[in-house]
Amino acid sequence: MLAGWYATGRPATLADHLGRYGPPPVTAAGGPASAGLIEAVEAAGLTGRGGAGFPTARKLRAVADRRRRAVVVVNAVESEPASRKDRFLLAVAPHLVLDGAVLAAGAVGADTVHVCLPRDPSGGYRRLDAALEERRRAGLDRVRLLPHALPHAYVSSESTSLVRWLGGGPARPQGSPPRSHERGVDRRPTLVSNAETLAHLALIARYGPDWFRRSGTREEPGTLLVTVSGAVVSPGVLEAASGTPLTTLLDRAGGPAEPLRAVLLGGFAGTWLPAEHLRTPLARRDLAPLGAAPGAGVVVALPRSACPLTETARMLAYLAAHSARQCGPCRLGLPAVAEDFAALAAGRADPVLWSRLSHRVALLPDRGACRHPDGAARLAASALHAFADDVDRHLTEGPCPAAHEPPRIPVPPATPPEAWR
Repeated sequence: MLAGWYATGRPATLADHLGRYGPPPVTAAGGPASAGLIEAVEAAGLTGRGGAGFPTARKLRAVADRRRRAVVVVNAVESEPASRKDRFLLAVAPHLVLDGAVLAAGAVGADTVHVCLPRDPSGGYRRLDAALEERRRAGLDRVRLLPHALPHAYVSSESTSLVRWLGGGPARPQGSPPRSHERGVDRRPTLVSNAETLAHLALIARYGPDWFRRSGTREEPGTLLVTVSGAVVSPGVLEAASGTPLTTLLDRAGGPAEPLRAVLLGGFAGTWLPAEHLRTPLARRDLAPLGAAPGAGVVVALPRSACPLTETARMLAYLAAHSARQCGPCRLGLPAVAEDFAALAAGRADPVLWSRLSHRVALLPDRGACRHPDGAARLAASALHAFADDVDRHLTEGPCPAAHEPPRIPVPPATPPEAWR
């Protein structure tokens, strides 16, 4: 995906893109070649790169099997604060993503593609619009490609949030059925797919499943984009084969800037992994026994000089402020957990704090209308486990000296609910 960027160091224009890859093998919507594309994606073993890792071919087939005019939604909202992969990919190789979206539209019988980005001042929407104009002038696509700038709250990138917003509602998850592949945008079958996933689809359409499987592992083929940040010399977005050891990823980011205590995998809704596990491959099969997963490809390096409980408390406060506020776990549970964790980080003497916090964290999973509380619970539980010694010291001796140091993991400000439309 980043071959052009690595070769030239500049974003690819349409001419650059076509010179490197040639025209996309676009077919008539719903035609025999479209069915062949779904089979190729299935043979390649491509899974979604947005975090859940769901098989892409199954999503394509679920929409195509509805046998009605469908809609495709490109999810590049990327609300995870520690991730930069989708915005980077759209900045340097936008036409690879757009090729994949158009090919997916042909495979599921769609005539419209909605490309969803976050509202931010970085110029991403302007660059996307310029790329779409290049394609319009070239007469490249047989479907409508429409750009959208969505509110940048944490839950805005959830697939049903996109569908709900495109239908005129707030960018918040829709917890009740029907599912998007049954009735989504304009009450039509809707495929929502991550930007990176669609770029992989475009490459599989050109080079085939065997080519895709040359990278990665047998169970998890292909490459993935990884955002490496924190205490590393050169933070940024890397492309690596699935199964690459975490130490290799850190080395490719210039290596640790100082001795590491742990890494956070998957972002603010992810899992803390102590430094003794840094040789673990970035693959679901290897991380599962440790209670972790690659997620959306986020690796945040935490130095020994930082207080892990303070860093976690700040992230939990952010997740509580960015909840959908549509059910009890979001409105009541998350703020309570965040408040307790802040008390723990501050070393406040409270004989029932530990038992109360543990009980509240255990209550969050599988109770919300969406998965937002589950991610917050995962982060909190992993911190309590990975940093058990710090928990004991904070409860018995007060906060560590590092708790008063400036934060090491950037946490953006909360987004007011009225900005979600």
